[in-house]
Amino acid sequence: MFTDVVILAGGFGERLWPASSSENPKQFMTVSDNVSFLQLAVIRALSLKPEGKILIVTRRDIYKTVSLHCKNLLPDMSEDNKKKIKDDLYILPETEPKHTTAPIILACNFLNLTDYADGNREHSVLVLTSDHIIKPIENFILDCKKACAAAANGKFVCFAIPPLEPATGYGYIKIGKAEGDSVFAIEKFVEKPDLKTATEYVKSGKYRWNSGMFGFTCKTLLKEIKEHQNDAYAAFENLLSGNKPKIGVVNGIKYVSSWPEMDAAYSKVPAVAIDKSVAEKTKNACAVSSSFNWDDIGSWDAFEKLFDKNPGETIEIESKDNFVYSDIPVALCGVEDLVVVIKNGKALIVKKGKSSLVRDAVKQMKNSNV
Repeated sequence: MFTDVVILAGGFGERLWPASSSENPKQFMTVSDNVSFLQLAVIRALSLKPEGKILIVTRRDIYKTVSLHCKNLLPDMSEDNKKKIKDDLYILPETEPKHTTAPIILACNFLNLTDYADGNREHSVLVLTSDHIIKPIENFILDCKKACAAAANGKFVCFAIPPLEPATGYGYIKIGKAEGDSVFAIEKFVEKPDLKTATEYVKSGKYRWNSGMFGFTCKTLLKEIKEHQNDAYAAFENLLSGNKPKIGVVNGIKYVSSWPEMDAAYSKVPAVAIDKSVAEKTKNACAVSSSFNWDDIGSWDAFEKLFDKNPGETIEIESKDNFVYSDIPVALCGVEDLVVVIKNGKALIVKKGKSSLVRDAVKQMKNSNV
């Protein structure tokens, strides 16, 4: 299994406004049983029983909230998992958001500060998102084992999700010939398609959704970065030759409190997605076609499906098929097929099936200083 897990938790999540915002992004939203997306990601990482570290790379302005979510997991954890969180979970607050290549390089360099006792084993890394839904966990673990085996052979592994519908909000991966159990060569990556193209992809049976989760060894990743995105590699080249990061503790959770070399690297590194810097360029990419169910919950229509009933206090009179997610009691009269969200002092009312318009609304509100 992968020795280490990296959770990317630096997003802004405006598609789920107003519950999600730059100050209180999607990964902190509660989804069920009073557990947040981020907490589910940590639980997912723990289920793999990594012998090394669990790193959460996040924005500097929200790292304390990240630590609280980790701390709040402890009371319900087994003793082994409590120890793992206290001993081996680290928060890495980025100097500034720089997409996904920079935090992944940062994490690999941080892991390379720690050598295993036998002195021979490489760090193998699983990169997870902090705000997706994955189940069942048993299938996820099995697929991670397959990915780890491929990564051990120098592969850059992508987790590819069999599409359930012709979604236009995801990138796609066209898979090629089989290279192992549920492991396939990658013919190409494609950007988010229009509906007609997405429908053709699904009918062909050759395309998968790109989940944004990856597996590799640190050695492979840094080699690929050096070859395909050398300016990013060069920015971090002196990271380990200077002072080591200072480790602090906040809310009982370890974090990097100071690392001038990281700040210097971030001042130079370009903001580029790992898909663009490595995945689409390397000859060593492969895909594990997942057996688990996956959803990035990128809209209120998707978020509603996580609940059997409205999670808040709601009264409905001559109303039906509405979803309410609110801090305060809500009464609905004579309406149907609405999503009503009242969070953080703001309100959203959108017809079901139209939640893709939320980003446009957020943009207009920003432009109008509302």
